[in-house]
Amino acid sequence: MKLAVTGKGGVGKTTLSTLLARRLRDKGYSVLMVDADPDANLAGALGMPEPESIVPIANMKDLIFERTGAKPGTIGGFFNMNPAVNDLPDKLAKEHEKIKLMVLGTVKGGGHGCICPESSMLKALLSHLFLNNKDAVILDMEAGLEHLGRGTAMGTDMMIVVVEPGRRSLDTAASIKRLAADLGIKKLGVVASKVQSEDELKFLKENLKDYQFLGHIPFSESIRQADMTGQSLLEIPQKEIDFLEPIVESLIGQFK
Repeated sequence: MKLAVTGKGGVGKTTLSTLLARRLRDKGYSVLMVDADPDANLAGALGMPEPESIVPIANMKDLIFERTGAKPGTIGGFFNMNPAVNDLPDKLAKEHEKIKLMVLGTVKGGGHGCICPESSMLKALLSHLFLNNKDAVILDMEAGLEHLGRGTAMGTDMMIVVVEPGRRSLDTAASIKRLAADLGIKKLGVVASKVQSEDELKFLKENLKDYQFLGHIPFSESIRQADMTGQSLLEIPQKEIDFLEPIVESLIGQFK
């Protein structure tokens, strides 16, 4: 399964991505996490030592030139829009607690020349990875909608929209749904986050009837403390994240 986790800023995308990776690993899956957020912080959530040593793929100019035939930042010329990428996780990913992590990085803004080679590498990496029966790729996407406009999430099997109780979060989810359909992403699920009451959960379910509701993450003091202290989410006691089980079982059921 290739899952893209998205939503508006601050809803808990990285938390869900990390906890999903932890639970799938515990169930015998080989898990590759991909940090597709320019404000990369998956390494910290995993408790990975020396996270700054992970070089984003978008910064690997020699690799991009080798695979696409175009030098990043140059203008004009021809390049391979479908570069070979299937060997990259084994070569470039760093492993911690039996979870592999890659950092995509992001293409530069205006004035930096053509960004097409970098974009092609990132899209190809997500679209053309070959997975075995118990392999899982989890993408922690950047906040908002820009990544969908660039098509970064193309090739994923399912997009999971994380929402919190609030109208702006619901509006973002609706926009993501429209753009996901344009990209041909057929499966769209939703996970409610930071839920503190039955009324909040009811509010979200009533306003998300057109989505596949996978489950919810209650407000957790353990998660809040882990975020404040920089503790790895892999260290939180299992009994405190039992809410994740229905979400994971629903996902596994869909990709058997």
